[in-house]
Amino acid sequence: MSKVKNNDLQDHGSAAFRKEYVGRDLQAGVITATMAIPLSIGIALMSDYPIQVGLATVAFASFIGFLFALFRPGNFIGAPGIAAGLAPILAMGVATFGIENMAFIIFMTATFQAIIWKFDWQRYLLQAVPTYLVEGLLAGIGLKIALKFLPFLWMLPVGMAASEEFWNADRITVVVLSIAGAAIFLTLFKIYKDTKPAMPYFALIILGIVAAQFVDVKMLKVEDVNFALGLPIPDFDTAYMWIYAIFFALMLAVVDVIEQVMSNAAIEKIDPLERPCNSNNSLLSIWVSNMGASFFGGMTNLDGLAKSSTNKLAGAYTKLSVLVIGLVITFFVFNSHYLDHLPYFALAIIMAFVGIKMVLGLLHVAQFGPYALLLGSLCGALVFKIGIFEGLIVTLV
Repeated sequence: MSKVKNNDLQDHGSAAFRKEYVGRDLQAGVITATMAIPLSIGIALMSDYPIQVGLATVAFASFIGFLFALFRPGNFIGAPGIAAGLAPILAMGVATFGIENMAFIIFMTATFQAIIWKFDWQRYLLQAVPTYLVEGLLAGIGLKIALKFLPFLWMLPVGMAASEEFWNADRITVVVLSIAGAAIFLTLFKIYKDTKPAMPYFALIILGIVAAQFVDVKMLKVEDVNFALGLPIPDFDTAYMWIYAIFFALMLAVVDVIEQVMSNAAIEKIDPLERPCNSNNSLLSIWVSNMGASFFGGMTNLDGLAKSSTNKLAGAYTKLSVLVIGLVITFFVFNSHYLDHLPYFALAIIMAFVGIKMVLGLLHVAQFGPYALLLGSLCGALVFKIGIFEGLIVTLV
């Protein structure tokens, strides 16, 4: 591709829409959305948020991402969504402050991100928090995610085996089904990860739906949420809770920003037209999405690497694919009863896989040397053992 054409592709409109790529972007959006739905469901469950809220956050962030790509493109094929790496942090927030106060936490997170965006401070964050510590943090979180979802691989419907021995015929059937599902998923992932990354997700979901017709397995149940717009006003009883909430939101903002900067570095490498990313523009889209989400009780978002990679390999060239993702997921937000056909064991395989991949991210730290690997591993262990915020702070000190 000539330099002139490459420069032309970097104009503002090219980030959101180019007519020669419409067909590919439409296809990519549908495929990426299909992969993003079970992943977003799992992350919402891990975060102790309602599933509909998680999906609504992804849809809203997708619309904002497309809108800002019209005039302030950050990246060209990144797909927004709720991040697995932030799930345990959000769950800790729900446990500490209550779900009713999380809108304020998300609002303050967006406010801190807006400040970082305004002064372009994101370039200094990776100096204050080295990449190897972020990998360690994510490894600790990944271990939490994997262990959280592993029990679903042998879980039976409520009351099905309440008075029987644990390893009965029904449970063994579910375990065998889970092992078969995991084997199929991993095999297809190995074969298609560089060409059709959504294939293992498609196959696993279809297997789960078909198997549920013949075997009693625990099924997903999506509770309806009454969405309502409202000001994110908190209800804290003590000054300590106010202070803790501010620092918690600051930590959430920093981790979110660092993950986005790291994702942008990877997205730039896989861009089919080799277009450079602008992380500060990406942060603009993120904090606006987060601030908007706080008014309907939504979660945090970022352009995750897993969804962005799928988007690219599915054929995406512009952010039109992200608009399609938003439309597809919006359908399931308002028709969530269709999601009740998804078995928990299939969801558990996907989320355990995500968690294990995050743990294996520590292998990347080896390139920084033994000292970095030691500190990254220590950070992961402390995050898993004593808490996300505490583990990171202790390792930094």
